[in-house]
Amino acid sequence: MKLTLHVWRQSGPKDTGRLERYEANDVSEHMSFLEMLDVVNERLTEEGKEPIAFEHDCREGICGSCGMMINGVPHGPKTMTTACQLHMRSFSDGDEIWIEPWRATAFPVLKDLVVDRVGLDRIIQSGGYISVRTGSAPDGNAMPIRKEKSDAAFDAATCIGCGACVAACPNASAMLFTSAKVAHLAEVPQGQPERWDRVLGMVETHDKEGFGNCTNHGACQTACPKGISIDYIAQLNRDLIRATLSATPVETGKDA
Repeated sequence: MKLTLHVWRQSGPKDTGRLERYEANDVSEHMSFLEMLDVVNERLTEEGKEPIAFEHDCREGICGSCGMMINGVPHGPKTMTTACQLHMRSFSDGDEIWIEPWRATAFPVLKDLVVDRVGLDRIIQSGGYISVRTGSAPDGNAMPIRKEKSDAAFDAATCIGCGACVAACPNASAMLFTSAKVAHLAEVPQGQPERWDRVLGMVETHDKEGFGNCTNHGACQTACPKGISIDYIAQLNRDLIRATLSATPVETGKDA
């Protein structure tokens, strides 16, 4: 296949950035999208030009680092597929493809297609863990959990933190990410002791990082490569209301 690429190039966070046009020739339909970019970068390097910067790691749809907008869609045209797992057979000979980074205030562009997603890490650091004593591994395995609860916890835990939900949301909200990280711990007994502090801390950090509010567009659910449901956002909102109403003045930071 022969493709025409329009790629966002930006040398740094303070650069204005621009779209540059590249011709990608002899592209195999069996290549992944990132392998196609590798070939383009090899040619650019041979020509003495700056290669296109993009983030990647596992290339197996697990780590979530390969996020980019492809023709205006997070991770490209295939549903429940990361950019590294998107194959060029999804495109046709002669196609024009626009490739851009995530667009969100909370995701500043570092270079080309690479954005700073550390805001998601700080949300996790504010409560997405269990720090209380839960016993050894045998104790944990012996704790009975209803199947519907374990299934719900596992479904939420499949979130890979790629940021597609933020890129797809017209408000650049990370509530799908936050709700998934809250829910997978809230569904199991080990997560109960810190449940209410967790939701308060993570939502507060979400807002401080500059992510937008959720207004239930549902675009995040459609863009999520793991198919995580917005039902978890509803669950987070219920937990947040309960945690806010039950918090003491000291916990909420207000005077008694």
